[in-house]
Amino acid sequence: MVAPPFLVSYAITKKCNLKCKHCYSDASDSPSIDELSIEEAKRVIDELSSWGIKLLIFDGGEPLCREDFFDIAKYAYSKDLKVVVGSNGTLLDVETVKRMKQVGVECIQISIDGSRPETHDWFRGEVGAFYRAMQGVKACREARMPFQFGMVIRKSVLEELPEMLRLAVESGAVAAEFFDLVEVPRVKRECIKEILSKIERKKVMEWLAEAQRDCPIVIRVPGCPMYTLILKEKNIQPKHFPADILRRIPYYDRGCAAGMPNGYVTI
Repeated sequence: MVAPPFLVSYAITKKCNLKCKHCYSDASDSPSIDELSIEEAKRVIDELSSWGIKLLIFDGGEPLCREDFFDIAKYAYSKDLKVVVGSNGTLLDVETVKRMKQVGVECIQISIDGSRPETHDWFRGEVGAFYRAMQGVKACREARMPFQFGMVIRKSVLEELPEMLRLAVESGAVAAEFFDLVEVPRVKRECIKEILSKIERKKVMEWLAEAQRDCPIVIRVPGCPMYTLILKEKNIQPKHFPADILRRIPYYDRGCAAGMPNGYVTI
């Protein structure tokens, strides 16, 4: 019998209040016409639970733009799934975060794509997005909701990376996740010149690996086996999430969560 995936990421809506230049979902200010109803979403969750999935990540779009988000999250929690939410942070206030805790959300990833407002706002497509996202960070702290930063690596922020990591640490994030800019259709239209060269990518991975030596929080680079390889080459021990359930995420020690060079595939 094939073991189930440990986690599933479920984009519950394409609706979003921002216009990010890199959005892989090509989100807009309206939901897609084929968006699953709440009953259909519950059936998906039923199947995931029956398969033995442990961790469910809700993203989008912006999950909080979906009116029945709290009902869906609560249902997932009732099925013994650990619930994490990926958000742009602009719709988070203390009451919203407290309500998220009440329905079972255990952690929020907030997208912070620069250490300065102008850098973040340009990439996110709206003036004031940085300020509102940082207000969301503050709301998480006040509501005692664990949160992490999600940051996209691109040419225009190469000089800002140290400050971006420092901002994550000083804000109280439990982790800083850095994502490579992927050549999806919107990136091709909006910011294709922001994609790193191979040399730039390697230099960034080497810098992040060295930063992990002394950084008090987790540094992860999902989907980039080069980072884990460099950690091993430099004999740097990666940090792990404090939550026991998240220690099982396989990115740390094997590089790619999907497969190994010897052909072994993790499902």
